[in-house]
Amino acid sequence: MSETTIDPAAFRKVLGSYPTGVCVITALADGKPAGMVVGSFTSVSLDPPLVGFFPDKSSTSWPLIEKAGHFCVNVMASDQGDVCRAVTARGEAKFVGVEYAVSENDLPIIADSIAAIECRLYSVTEAGDHWFVLGQVLRMETVREDDPMLFHRGRYGSFAERM
Repeated sequence: MSETTIDPAAFRKVLGSYPTGVCVITALADGKPAGMVVGSFTSVSLDPPLVGFFPDKSSTSWPLIEKAGHFCVNVMASDQGDVCRAVTARGEAKFVGVEYAVSENDLPIIADSIAAIECRLYSVTEAGDHWFVLGQVLRMETVREDDPMLFHRGRYGSFAERM
């Protein structure tokens, strides 16, 4: 099969037509919270229980999370835009104003997230300009029943049921 050249702007536009959920991946790095916002989270396997996400290779947060060896996937609710904005900040400002508790697995769980999925790092595979990270689920819980935050066409939003 011959290689095809795909325009990056067209790639983003077309794939931006597909809405994704929004999660914040967290860990403790030298006793301080580390985190990153991802829209590329998925369940992978029931046996063993595996989940996955795709951090960008240029991420400065991913090496901190990878070094920790375990992480928490915090599923964001539609009213948590402020949390996402905070976690996308650089450096020390990343968790300013973000309420979280540290779990028994020594992982930051963001307050009022919809769900928390605590994992140990299972594998990391190169995937173009990203990494494909698999985590083996250690513990998980639904924190509250609410609408998820969605990312669609470059914007955060929420789910609206249509009849």
